[in-house]
Amino acid sequence: MRGFAKLGAAALAALGLMSTAPAQAQKSADTLRVYWRDQINDVDPYYNSLRTGLVVAHHAWDGLVYRDPDGYVMKPLIAKSWKWTDATTLEFELRSDITFHNGDKLTAADVVYTIGVLTDPKSGIVVPSNYSWVAGAEQIDATHVRLKTKSAFPAALEYLAFVTPIYPAAYREKVGRDVYKKEPVGSGPYRITRVDGVSQIDLERFEAYPNDSAKKKPAIKKLIIKQVTDATAEITGLLGNQADWIWQYNPDQFDKIAAVPTLQAMRQEAFRILFLYFESAGRNGQKSPLQDVRVRQAMAHAIDRKTFAEKLIQGGSRVPDAPCYFTQFGCDQGAAAKYDYDPAKAKKLLAEAGYPDGFETELVNGNLLSSWTGAIQGYLGGVGIKAKVTTLQAVAGIQRAQKGDAPIYMSSWGSYSVNDVSAIMPYFFTGSTDDMSQDAEVKAALVAGGSSNDPQVRKAAYAKAIKRITEQAYMLPIGTFTTTYGVSKQLNFQTWADEMPRFYLSTWK
Repeated sequence: MRGFAKLGAAALAALGLMSTAPAQAQKSADTLRVYWRDQINDVDPYYNSLRTGLVVAHHAWDGLVYRDPDGYVMKPLIAKSWKWTDATTLEFELRSDITFHNGDKLTAADVVYTIGVLTDPKSGIVVPSNYSWVAGAEQIDATHVRLKTKSAFPAALEYLAFVTPIYPAAYREKVGRDVYKKEPVGSGPYRITRVDGVSQIDLERFEAYPNDSAKKKPAIKKLIIKQVTDATAEITGLLGNQADWIWQYNPDQFDKIAAVPTLQAMRQEAFRILFLYFESAGRNGQKSPLQDVRVRQAMAHAIDRKTFAEKLIQGGSRVPDAPCYFTQFGCDQGAAAKYDYDPAKAKKLLAEAGYPDGFETELVNGNLLSSWTGAIQGYLGGVGIKAKVTTLQAVAGIQRAQKGDAPIYMSSWGSYSVNDVSAIMPYFFTGSTDDMSQDAEVKAALVAGGSSNDPQVRKAAYAKAIKRITEQAYMLPIGTFTTTYGVSKQLNFQTWADEMPRFYLSTWK
């Protein structure tokens, strides 16, 4: 979802030049200038899986509820109240004073329409696993709506808060999908005023946004998001006073950015994990060494993940054994198979699998730091596995993996900031095009874990899935992300572990 690229000489030179040069943020124009490296091809929030797409969605659209980043308490947003009437029914009372950016009043009909899109298999939304628990919705009256789940699903409010923005039914139906993604309308604290291909998104404070909203009415009037192609453009934009905010830059540059008098360098461990995913199912029809569990286990033993996390990711990165983030419900690290750094054992496993001299393969990099893929390439080379690195933009990398054409796929996943393993493992292990293992046993366990209100039943089911995934070495977690931020000192900006920059809460100093 988020990507990295190698810093060029120009950016490094700029660090030296700018260490004493004055710079001014766009405080005078009341415009916060954001640079990032993901090209969001479709700003419609249900039609991209990028973290940056989620960030835009949280600023231009609202959901029924809001999860406060301080304490993760659920608060009213579009809905003023809610209650479970039985194990599979949630009823909401909506605020009557919410309007969309085009002036249309938001009613229960818009909620029902949105849920209808999410449950329609023909709609083509990109992450259907986020809504596989939803059965449907019905309008009671203009301000009351009933949401039905397919079975008990205790994480429902988490998903409604983070990944279920509400569409304007009348407008979207009138203009159609193709126009909507270019001229989007939501009900969030900012309205999108311009979508320039994949290079720029302009937003402006929505003046009719309620002052008493849980998100708060923004203090800063305008956001301009520049979607640049590489890390050099991003960091030189910050140093050259073209940007007031960047993130996910090379952690090696953290101290240098912190030394610039007009800037502040910030760091925050996030829900996101970095991982290697192996095409074990052989979906492209070609025989591959990756289809042998001993080969996958050998690769797990070949990589010194602890050193990788400490020296390359940096900032307190930790190495999970399970393919999920430590705090997520059901993320039982104790259920996972352990893979210590042991090149001798890796070579032994390769020999047992019939590859005593190693083999050639490809490592597809979903736009992560080249130093990271270079390190993985080096570790694998140390046991005889010659991995050619192919670096692609995030979307292109996802597409390669979905086609079964990425023998080893290196990427990351932030779980849409949902603090429950149902936001990560079902995405990769329940038979979709993103499932590189296609293991029916894993899928059954994950379905069971997502179909009960009993926490013990859920934990047991998820533990079973984790045990199977890790024993088979389908996916290898490398480390948790520590998100780096470079921010103008004229900006009050706070980081949170859920990896959601809330510009609507930022202010100028």
